[in-house]
Amino acid sequence: MILINLLPHREAARKRRRDLFNVSLGASALLGGIIAGSVFLWYQAAIASQQSNNTLLETEIKKLEAQIKDIATLESEIAALRARQQAVEDLQSDRNLPVHLLTELVNQLPDGVYVNKMTQVDQSVTLNGVAQSNERVSELLRNLANNTPWFSKPELVEIVSGTASISPKEQKRVANFVIRVRLVRASEAEKIAAKMAAEVASSAVRPASSVALVPAKP
Repeated sequence: MILINLLPHREAARKRRRDLFNVSLGASALLGGIIAGSVFLWYQAAIASQQSNNTLLETEIKKLEAQIKDIATLESEIAALRARQQAVEDLQSDRNLPVHLLTELVNQLPDGVYVNKMTQVDQSVTLNGVAQSNERVSELLRNLANNTPWFSKPELVEIVSGTASISPKEQKRVANFVIRVRLVRASEAEKIAAKMAAEVASSAVRPASSVALVPAKP
């Protein structure tokens, strides 16, 4: 007996292929959704972790800023205390400045130079005086600049020719001068004096001069 399939086998095969395609498409869509959801959740977790780290960093930064502010305040307080300490030390050392001023001024005045008036404002000293000549004034300026640690930056403010009465019938030409000089504090003067002493000591040391040997005459 011969069997004949009268069903539309081509339609059935096409339907099976269509169903398989739909199942594959649905599975692909489901798999894509799962992957996309997983990636989304991973990014969300990473963002949340980064935000948590940022919050922690901001908290630590605020703590450091507070500590830095405290350190700056402490440094300013230390600087103020040091300034007060230095002011007290300067006051203690400056008590003898008038003595040094008069002593050094007497030592540095050349012959033929006389001081008529002296004015001190803080560390600035103004000298008004009379000299026998302009050369004597120049010598005084050199002495104040080089020979003492208690004066610095001497400046000739004014020099005017004048006359001085030696006797009722005799007058002599003189130079009236005004000199401004800076009085050095004791702490600075000690350092300058030590430096000057070292320079003097080094200049005093000279290599032994060689002695030429002259052969004796026969």
